Amino acid sequence: MNWRRWLGLTQPEPPSSAAWHTLTAGMPLLQGLRNEESERLRQLVGDFVADKQFHGADGIEIDDRMRLLIAAQACLPILNLGLNWYRGWHSIIVYPDSFRVPYRETDQAGVVHEGEHIHDGEAWLDGPVVLSWPDVVTSAAGEYDENLVIHEFAHKLDQRDGAANGMPPLPRGMSRATWSRDFGAAFDDLNARLDEGRDALLGDYEASAPAEFFAAVCELFFVRPDLVHEDWPAVYAQLRTFFRQDPLGRFSIR
Repeated sequence: MNWRRWLGLTQPEPPSSAAWHTLTAGMPLLQGLRNEESERLRQLVGDFVADKQFHGADGIEIDDRMRLLIAAQACLPILNLGLNWYRGWHSIIVYPDSFRVPYRETDQAGVVHEGEHIHDGEAWLDGPVVLSWPDVVTSAAGEYDENLVIHEFAHKLDQRDGAANGMPPLPRGMSRATWSRDFGAAFDDLNARLDEGRDALLGDYEASAPAEFFAAVCELFFVRPDLVHEDWPAVYAQLRTFFRQDPLGRFSIR
């Protein structure tokens, strides 16, 4: 049963063609899409905005432009997977800047440490995605080789099977053993480079856990696919198969 129709709600509507053109014109991330892909993404964005609840924190007010800017980036990874991959949670919280998160940790000696971490984004297991608005804007504008929205929503894909471990549920035909081998080799390569003081594509934070490595590589897969393909071609191939997208081909179109 279509629950929206059963409740008497109207079907979700995609952004107008004019609004979509204005939005995508300022997003290098989307400019390599074929017309058919862009249209499917527009429809998906409409479904996403209707499905999720957007909340402003610390006084920020959410408007339609903000919803669309977040949704367009969040939906690109699931363009060929479908909105079902973001099921089971409903809220997106937007802060006007980086936000503080309290922590309480016990070290190996049994000493309890308390304080605050400053974050730009978070993805809670079975809970909301939390985003810093300035980072959403810079991600959309392509100002840096990173994308906070894709990073946090990659965590959501990773968490879909109930754990954040760098391995999302794989579509039929993909091998968990091969995924583990290819991502494990790249993760070890990153850590070796950092330990030896050599140039590395990512930093210590991304090297701290497979889940962070996965999310960061997903960012680069869409933003700078050439870098992923050059350093870790096997990982690029895994992500190309998983997302059913080849961003490197889009870059060659430009």
